[in-house]
Amino acid sequence: MCFDLDSRPPIAPIAGAAVAHEHLALTAVDGARSSAFAAHVGASPSPAAMLILPDVRGLHRYYEELALRFAEAGIDALAIDYFGRTTSTPERGDGFEYMPHVEQTTWAGLQADIAAGAAHLRAGGDRALFTIGFCFGGRLALLTPTLSELRVAGGIGFYGWPTVPGRGGTPAPAEVATGNRAAVLAIFGGADAGIPPEAVASYEAALAAAGAAHEVITYADAPHSFFDRKQADFAEASADAWQHVLEFIAANTP
Repeated sequence: MCFDLDSRPPIAPIAGAAVAHEHLALTAVDGARSSAFAAHVGASPSPAAMLILPDVRGLHRYYEELALRFAEAGIDALAIDYFGRTTSTPERGDGFEYMPHVEQTTWAGLQADIAAGAAHLRAGGDRALFTIGFCFGGRLALLTPTLSELRVAGGIGFYGWPTVPGRGGTPAPAEVATGNRAAVLAIFGGADAGIPPEAVASYEAALAAAGAAHEVITYADAPHSFFDRKQADFAEASADAWQHVLEFIAANTP
């Protein structure tokens, strides 16, 4: 698991921000229905929109709060779930056994869910679409700039495995870097036991060789899942990462 069950984004709410939110259901092209959580800035679509790709737990409260923080920053956001094909309930409470469902995910199904989320965000007008993901979702976010039909403006991955293929046929971002059609912001923890520096270096080299616009940031002493308000020792790294995220969005929004 990426974050603890009581983890939350390390971003302070903006007092007085006028945002709205809703729970909704998305239907993918293959007919699968899944849950989502949307946070809106106002009646009109914001110039940029963020598609949030969760870790292995799917649509957890952490990601609902993150969507609200994006909306407070002036960016409409949608957090999606991955398990509509294998569960009949949208609940992702503390007792949810997520791994049996993670093991049944496929690259085709994940792409369909991502596309459904992107379509929802683009309803009502085309705008700069970004993705952000963490761990399991971090890998997916790093892959979205290679999916030409999505037309994303950028992909932001927090500690997503950049090398070695993943579950269900999901490719390694480093192996498909030549397909990048949008900017990448990849964020890692230097003390992440699961993602060694060599893997990060291989990914950065692959992006450079492909001529892909990218920024790779490693916070030297930060562990996996450092972007968490409970991780007080890494509050400075979290604040800096959030600032980089906002600057990346601004720089890649027409």
